[in-house]
Amino acid sequence: MEALYEKMDVEKLEIIKKELQERYDCFKKKGLKLDMSRGKPGADQLDLSMGLFDCNTGVKCYTTLDGTDCRNYGIVDGIPEAKKLFADIMEVDASEVIVGGNSSINMMFDTLAYGMTHGMAESYMPWGKLPKVRFLCPSPGYDRHFAICEFFGMEMITIPMKIDGPDMDMVEELAGRDEYIKGIWCVPKYSNPQGITYSDEIVDRLARMKTAARDFKIMWDNAYIVHHLYDEHDNLKNILSTCKEAGNPDRVLMFISTSKITFPGAGVAAMAASENNIKYFKKRLLKQTIGYDKLNQLRHVLFLKDMDNIHAHMEKHAAILRPKFKTVLDILEKELGGKNIAWWSKPRGGYFISLDTMPGCAKKVVEKAAEAGLVVTPAGATFPYGKDPDDRNIRIAPTFPPLHELEKAIELLCICVQLVSVEKVLAARKD
Repeated sequence: MEALYEKMDVEKLEIIKKELQERYDCFKKKGLKLDMSRGKPGADQLDLSMGLFDCNTGVKCYTTLDGTDCRNYGIVDGIPEAKKLFADIMEVDASEVIVGGNSSINMMFDTLAYGMTHGMAESYMPWGKLPKVRFLCPSPGYDRHFAICEFFGMEMITIPMKIDGPDMDMVEELAGRDEYIKGIWCVPKYSNPQGITYSDEIVDRLARMKTAARDFKIMWDNAYIVHHLYDEHDNLKNILSTCKEAGNPDRVLMFISTSKITFPGAGVAAMAASENNIKYFKKRLLKQTIGYDKLNQLRHVLFLKDMDNIHAHMEKHAAILRPKFKTVLDILEKELGGKNIAWWSKPRGGYFISLDTMPGCAKKVVEKAAEAGLVVTPAGATFPYGKDPDDRNIRIAPTFPPLHELEKAIELLCICVQLVSVEKVLAARKD
């Protein structure tokens, strides 16, 4: 039987449509309530970090090595042990790290807020006093990055993602001629949602490119820096050292958190940057806070210990996630493979799988899935302003649902993709 819908005659397509509709109606009758809308860890992953609470008693659990009492005020930029731990994770020096509160997205928001009110260390004036501020947004990308830009009224420019990172010809051309382009968002390792890791060439070009704005910033959100799924994993070149070698040490601001290592919402976030940038942002912190939660910082240091222990801990996460990602990929291949109606990523780490439908189908697929009880990330969310120009990208988040629910969710999603695709091909034939 010919698998390509576009090669089938109308009669055959109508038969397939009828079969798909029957399968879809069966799902609707079940009254399902399935949710794949966000990349949240499952309960079994959260259980892996319950040892954090074992560090709550005893003198050592509130006193740092230098004798600082973490129960009291002070140390706005992070306790030394936490700085050292995050420095090891990001492969930078501890002097280049600020340890914050529980959220890296909060640190990113505050960073750009500071840019709007005071500018960056190299700025002639606060960004908020400029006629406009623009940001480059590799897409598909992370919706919360785009939401920050939208909140501050920054104009977003969509940059297509290639197999090894953003379209650097476009990035270099735009950043090189427009002084109002103040930065670029990057999720450089196991990107959200495609699972792409930037190549060495991409890192090199970002570090050395000419920019019209002297205060251009690379917002380097390395959220999935240790989130491998397999023993054979991706490697990412160090952007800070590369920027230093290129003569642009102040260009990059790196962000990470333990949100998907320990507890989302109750982890620890950090920023790494040049010592010049750290000094500049620390001035803001001295006005903003008397200190973040040092007890939580110390608790995480005592629990995570060092890189060997972190890697062992993340392998436990991977052991839980691998069957989920395999289930999604197997069902996608079984249901959609060889039909030329859908294409998907096969990441080696991170939290998402990116699914592309035929152009003009993603919104209808998401709507149809919702009617049958499956909630996924809204179509378009992976693009600035929530507008996918081709209406084709859907972000799949396999991590939160239990495996038996995930199987139902992906089968239903695949049925919706096929049904909408058949309807599109039939409509084109009848026209």
